[in-house]
Amino acid sequence: FQGIFVLGLPYALLHSGYSGLFLIVLAAALCCYTGKTLIACLYEENEEGQLLRVRDTYEDIANACCKPLSPRLGGVFVNVTQVMELIMTCVLYLVVSGNLLSHSWPEVPVTEKTWSVIAFVALLPCVFIKTLKIVSKLSQLCSLAHLVTILVVTTYCLTQTHRWSWAKFRLSLEFEDFLVSVGVIIFSYTSQIFLPTLEGNMKNPGEFSCMLNWTHFLACVLKTTFALTAFLTWGEETKEVITDNLPSFLQTLMNLCLLAKALLSYPLPFFAATEIVCACLSGGNPSTYSSPLFTLAVRGSFLLITLLMAVFVPHFALLMGLTGSVTGAAMTFLLPSLFHLKLKWKKLSLSEKFADMAIFTLGSLCSIAGIVCSIKGLLEVFG
Repeated sequence: FQGIFVLGLPYALLHSGYSGLFLIVLAAALCCYTGKTLIACLYEENEEGQLLRVRDTYEDIANACCKPLSPRLGGVFVNVTQVMELIMTCVLYLVVSGNLLSHSWPEVPVTEKTWSVIAFVALLPCVFIKTLKIVSKLSQLCSLAHLVTILVVTTYCLTQTHRWSWAKFRLSLEFEDFLVSVGVIIFSYTSQIFLPTLEGNMKNPGEFSCMLNWTHFLACVLKTTFALTAFLTWGEETKEVITDNLPSFLQTLMNLCLLAKALLSYPLPFFAATEIVCACLSGGNPSTYSSPLFTLAVRGSFLLITLLMAVFVPHFALLMGLTGSVTGAAMTFLLPSLFHLKLKWKKLSLSEKFADMAIFTLGSLCSIAGIVCSIKGLLEVFG
């Protein structure tokens, strides 16, 4: 959750003012809490009061909650939602890669879509990724590229302290602009899709809660510092992607760092989505799931789908916003709260029940508002 969205946080502050700073902190706390509640749903107490991991995935949790209605209804819904969000994330990385390449070499007579195809070629080896360990190595490199970008932008901003003024913060807000800021801030923290797999692969799962606390705390500090210094530097001139505000010599360098980050970020959602699809298509048959030809076919098809969507889907940003409002809010707020209430109701304290209900309500409002704004934007575009 230190992804591409972080570069849009200064722009979010432009439209949300002081409330944006509060939202960055609040979103960290809420996402950390729902991450813990989701993992709690993986465990049940035995007769001796010991916690045992009886479920492995988000799908298993959903199936357990919807069992009275249908044994697999919840799992199907969760899988469809997850794959939709992961596909859109992969497509976004391809679109961003094409955009960054075109801005890095504007003198080359090549369209953004063609640059996206060129970036796609670099991602072909993804079909051979077999384990999460390989993905983690790529994610480390991704984090390094991101860290370089953050440090360069922050360092440049610190050299411009003579331009800073708290008067740049807005007190009055436009409601629709504020909703856009809410979406950017909240969804910059989303990681719930990956948490069951991450917790299951930890050497010491007992440290998961501590890890989640520290990562969200550090992410909150970094996001706040980065967004604040950048916004104070450029004020009303702050652009949607903050690297576009940099001088030209730094902008090209940062675009290349962001390109590396986008390409290195692609394998994680790609791996997660293909694992879900392979498991669903194999129908629980281990021999089918482990077949190299089968997995290569699924991964190759998925890779091609993301390319076609990146090249041919019009007004992708609006469609991404619509999908994010539906799937992002559901996976981050609605479902973890609902599942926690359903599976742990008898053991929850009154304050925990209230927290889950409040988060569910807040998530519903954010989702509805985001859907309305996205549909309104699509209707304006299509006349």
